[in-house]
Amino acid sequence: MAKKSNKRKLKTEIKAKNVTKEPEVEVLDAIRYSDEPPIKKTKWLNKQRVLVLATRGITYRDRHLMNNIKQMLPHSKSEPKMEAKDLHLVVNEICEMKNCNKSIFFENRKRKDLYMWISNVPNGPSAKFLVENVHTMQELRMTGNCLKGCRPLLSFDPMFDKHIHYSLLKEMFIQIFGIPNNHPKSQPFFDHVLSFNILDHKIWFRNYQIVEEDGSLAEIGPRFVLNLIKIFDSSFSGRILYSNPNYVSPNRHRRQLKNMVSNKYKDRISAKKGRENREPKGTSYADVDQNDDIFNTITPEVAKGVAKNVFRRNKD
Repeated sequence: MAKKSNKRKLKTEIKAKNVTKEPEVEVLDAIRYSDEPPIKKTKWLNKQRVLVLATRGITYRDRHLMNNIKQMLPHSKSEPKMEAKDLHLVVNEICEMKNCNKSIFFENRKRKDLYMWISNVPNGPSAKFLVENVHTMQELRMTGNCLKGCRPLLSFDPMFDKHIHYSLLKEMFIQIFGIPNNHPKSQPFFDHVLSFNILDHKIWFRNYQIVEEDGSLAEIGPRFVLNLIKIFDSSFSGRILYSNPNYVSPNRHRRQLKNMVSNKYKDRISAKKGRENREPKGTSYADVDQNDDIFNTITPEVAKGVAKNVFRRNKD
């Protein structure tokens, strides 16, 4: 009996050792390169999802810009084009169906003007921009390149921290363009920089690649300028939190250009009328030739007599 009890004790001790044995943890290097195999991804906590869509009737350049933004955001979701007649509140319903809490909505008017909405669904806030100076990746043909799905470094102008409305836009840009850590479709390293600068009351967007050899920056596109129009307290609606006093609508800008051209024509017509008013008019001047005085010359005989009289006066 004693032998059996000893065997049981040994078995229980061996089981206890196996249970309490701690698993080995692999120690990873502090620096990783793009050529190394990816690490086994852990559970990602930041559940930001961005819906990118546009209305029907956008131009080819606007469509390429939208596709470039989708390529930069692996946590984005797409949706077929919505009708231009539908209200903007339909975007909130689409976001709920797609399980998205952020949205980038492009709207084209007159096939000339491109507007971009960024919104926090469903409670807001939201901002409306006029997109100017659009240049896509295919149009620029830059030499730089970055890996698809890599996380970006967001660079903001110091002006974003000096004004309240710019601080709000900075937080919205961080939540939309900042790729969540450990996202299944993202890469675990930083390969490019998204730059947001403020100049002439406009936000200038640039995308640069971080060159691995020397750490320099190479622009890869796209590039565009955001002209802020208004900021609303809810998603695509609500009270106006900020309205840009320096904003000029595209229709008004085109009207100003036409007025400048018409002013040149008006000045030319007024100068012509002034010249006509300065010229002599009436029946007494009808037969008068302005060039008759050119041919009023002195005859040779008179000229000789005048010359002799002058010679005699000088001799006396």
